[in-house]
Amino acid sequence: MDLADVLALAAALALLVAVAAGLGTWMNAGQLKAVVTATLRALVQLVAVGAVIAVVIRTPALAPLYLLLMVSVASWTSARRIANGTIALPAAASAILAGTTVTAIIIFACRALPFEAATLVPFVAQLVGGSMTATTLAGQRFRDDTRSHWAEVEGWLALGATYRQALATLAHTAAGRAVVPALDQTRNVGLVTLPGAFVGLLLGGASPVEAGRVQLLVLIGLLAAETVAALVVTQMLSARPEALQNVDSLK
Repeated sequence: MDLADVLALAAALALLVAVAAGLGTWMNAGQLKAVVTATLRALVQLVAVGAVIAVVIRTPALAPLYLLLMVSVASWTSARRIANGTIALPAAASAILAGTTVTAIIIFACRALPFEAATLVPFVAQLVGGSMTATTLAGQRFRDDTRSHWAEVEGWLALGATYRQALATLAHTAAGRAVVPALDQTRNVGLVTLPGAFVGLLLGGASPVEAGRVQLLVLIGLLAAETVAALVVTQMLSARPEALQNVDSLK
């Protein structure tokens, strides 16, 4: 990237931030600070991540450590969204690991993608991110539904049901709702939006067929990973309702 490219990028980013922050200020949305902060964080993080990934690709032995760090951060993020403290951390970590691992094993065992650091790291990173999103959405929905339907749950418990049995319907509903964004993205690909991997590969010079092949693996891989993650987190939380924030106070 030469100086002209850098200046063009800086000008475009500055104008885009001005639009987002200016309109937010005009609407009294109070997002001026948030927009500027998010932009600066994205810039710093992308530069840092780019440097780290370059090192990982040159030193494949570091790939597992980098991915483990990514899973740890994702697990902590989801656990905090689901409940206060770390009580939901085992469920969140198990869900993200399960969704990511099952999907990655299928993709690389079938040799749909080459098993090398340059492919493994970016692909698995997307699976971790998707699994984190599904885990958070499913966990939050399950938590909220458990709170609002606690009287019904107690009724089932009084009849001799286990926690898992009493919460089964709520768990299934929460898991299903968490996967809706991935379903919509897969169903409407190419009609509503062009996904990032597809556009990135085209801009990088790949053929439309190759870009479509990789993007299809990403979309279906994310759908599988998010489904597994949503099911695992709700099932684990069903066995331990105390892991849901403030549920004990409703007894």
